[in-house]
Amino acid sequence: MTSALSAPSTAPRIAIVGSGFAGLGMAIRLQQMGLTSFTIYEAAGDIGGTWRDNTYPGAACDVPSHLYSFSFEPNPAWSRAFGGQAEILAYLKHCARKYDVARYVRCNAKVAAARFDDARQLWRIEIIANGTREYSEADVLIAANGALSRPALPRIAGLERFAGKLFHSARWDHTYALEGKRVAVIGTGASAIQFVPQIQPRVAHLDLFQRSAPWIMPKADKPVAPRARWLFRHLPLTQRFVRSAIYWQLESRALGFVVNPKLMALPMKLSRHYLEHSVKDPALRAKLTPNYRLGCKRVLLSSDYYRAVSQPNVDVVTAGIREIVADGVVTDDGVHRRADAIICGTGFQVNDVGAPFEVIGIDGADLGAMWLRDGPEAYLGVSIANFPNFFMLVGPNTLLGHNSMIYMIESQVQYIADCLRVLRERNARTMNLRPDVQRDFNARLQKEMRHSVWVSGCHSWYQTTGGKVTALWPGFTFSFRKRTRRVRPGDYRFAR
Repeated sequence: MTSALSAPSTAPRIAIVGSGFAGLGMAIRLQQMGLTSFTIYEAAGDIGGTWRDNTYPGAACDVPSHLYSFSFEPNPAWSRAFGGQAEILAYLKHCARKYDVARYVRCNAKVAAARFDDARQLWRIEIIANGTREYSEADVLIAANGALSRPALPRIAGLERFAGKLFHSARWDHTYALEGKRVAVIGTGASAIQFVPQIQPRVAHLDLFQRSAPWIMPKADKPVAPRARWLFRHLPLTQRFVRSAIYWQLESRALGFVVNPKLMALPMKLSRHYLEHSVKDPALRAKLTPNYRLGCKRVLLSSDYYRAVSQPNVDVVTAGIREIVADGVVTDDGVHRRADAIICGTGFQVNDVGAPFEVIGIDGADLGAMWLRDGPEAYLGVSIANFPNFFMLVGPNTLLGHNSMIYMIESQVQYIADCLRVLRERNARTMNLRPDVQRDFNARLQKEMRHSVWVSGCHSWYQTTGGKVTALWPGFTFSFRKRTRRVRPGDYRFAR
């Protein structure tokens, strides 16, 4: 294929890494732009990203279905207010088929590294496909791996010595029968909140190891009535109205997250009331009471978690874990708790890790090393200085604590599409973010972060070990969309 971006008549060769919401959304947009010279590299055997990988019992979204979907492809057939894993995955596959981008996906092809060729002004990509190492080239590289794609196993002494069954919730082993087993669950985050109520009735005993109690609100989930589905299908305006109403309802929560955390007082009161109503045992209730401001860590939604952990076959363990031994878990107080299986609901590697794959830019700039040294950083979560024609989706500081990530993904897709437009109009080969633009943007972003609830005293996966919040956007999502609607050419240096 001829080299892209050298003339208006040629099309760029584009490599997209990942086939979840971000990768598929980008591919669909490229199709709409008339660009078909792209390949989606997918390490797994099928598309779907997060919703392909997380098949644990009870896996579902905590954003209402009508908003957790592409704006250009509403689904009038959602069965519930909050979509489950299988239904969301089916929706993604439907979008891939309808917009004819599935044929651009190359499965079982893991991008191991990408290196910018300074002389030729293109990306050389190293791919491991079915165990074989091969190489490809692209004029534009788009990383759509997602922030929640690398499971994090806990750093606990002796984990490798455990003789029973051990797996992470994002790699659930459905072949292992939990019935009658003694099970240890490590972690009480978003995944555990969903799968613990599902497995509790099946196991003989469940030890739930909790480092800090999460704030939990009841989940207003219910089936979507047939009449409502009929309206959504035959009068699409009604679904657009519902989507808009959900968006603004969720967006209003940013007032407490990023404007004035003191506004969290009322939801904290409501959450405590929900806990008191749900858990009658005062000792257990004390264990389940958070000791930090609501929103500092991810707020969780569940209407069955408190009921599950109140059952006689469940122990909530708040003592720290000293070590894992062959037949169970030993806590700091010296108690040995026997386990046939250990399930790690310990989330994902977001901070204090390198790039999702090796990325080497101009003059050997190493993205992974930079992020390990200073924490993940980008401009609008999309562009990074010294990495020409390299764009990210769901990059640093673009995750949310209050609204739908699909909205943010579509905003970034628009920005990247505009980058490609500017490259074409300028007849440029590459565009490279100016370092001072990235530096000034992140200085302002971290200054705004000081007012957020995420720095109000707790430590979470939103932060690096040093406390820098590098995962979340410290503002309203509509302000992010305004910033990403059009590229400011002056932010970049262009090469012909």
